[in-house]
Amino acid sequence: MLSASQIESISARSAPKLEDLRALIHSYGSALVAFSGGVDSSLVLKVAADVLGDKAVGLTALSPSVPVEEEREAVDLAVLMRVRHLTVRSDELANPDYAKNPWNRCYFCKTELYELCEQKRVQLGLAVICDGFNADDFKDHRPGHHAAEERQVRSPLAEAGLTKDEIRAWSFKLGLPTWDKPQMACLASRIPYGVEVTQERLQQIGGAESDLRRLGFRNFRVRYHGEVARLEIGEEEFHRFESPELRRQIAQALKARGFAFVALDLEPFRSGRMNEAAGYVPQPSAPDRS
Repeated sequence: MLSASQIESISARSAPKLEDLRALIHSYGSALVAFSGGVDSSLVLKVAADVLGDKAVGLTALSPSVPVEEEREAVDLAVLMRVRHLTVRSDELANPDYAKNPWNRCYFCKTELYELCEQKRVQLGLAVICDGFNADDFKDHRPGHHAAEERQVRSPLAEAGLTKDEIRAWSFKLGLPTWDKPQMACLASRIPYGVEVTQERLQQIGGAESDLRRLGFRNFRVRYHGEVARLEIGEEEFHRFESPELRRQIAQALKARGFAFVALDLEPFRSGRMNEAAGYVPQPSAPDRS
């Protein structure tokens, strides 16, 4: 995580990018922000609330692929930012193209999200929809971004050139508690491509990850492999597995969730490992600054 000196250095050199972000969002006049409660969309909503006032609205889609803790945190964050916040139900699992879990699963999920956003945008008379896609996201496999491009969703963080570290630094400077929040992705991302996404599997994974959070873990994933739960743990937390009692608690909790075996991956967690294993590499493209 970023140190105090790193935050000062990063924010100092990226100050023009923050001003670009403010100017971009101000130019929209009004905006509906697709707000997950994560690091990126929280900064977008915070800046939108600062520069647009009551013409900024956050929208959070609730679905089985979103951990319950994330739903609660999004609501609390919106209250903290004093911004209007809406929640809607999303049912991407009803789409067989999503449920069969192809390599571009996220495209179908984001299509559902942005269709819900568009309905609310029109109802509220807002000018644009914004997401939390950032400049570093071009380095990863992000089929969901194609859905955003097709629907003219704006990505002000990417357009301003803000990277993840810069977003974290400015989130700290602006008083957002998300500044050091671990990376989060939908629960379906724990299931290998080609293995069907079901509500039962999402609940099993979500419950297992809740168990690990209650045991104090912050940066991790529970990967689904049928009977096997494969744990990817941040390198800084590996030492905790020296404790036989902790290993017993983890195994007991995850077996109670329906897993027959619990395995610790010897490689530490990093975002995008499932994409790497499947052989998918990003298709770099430049941000649209129009």
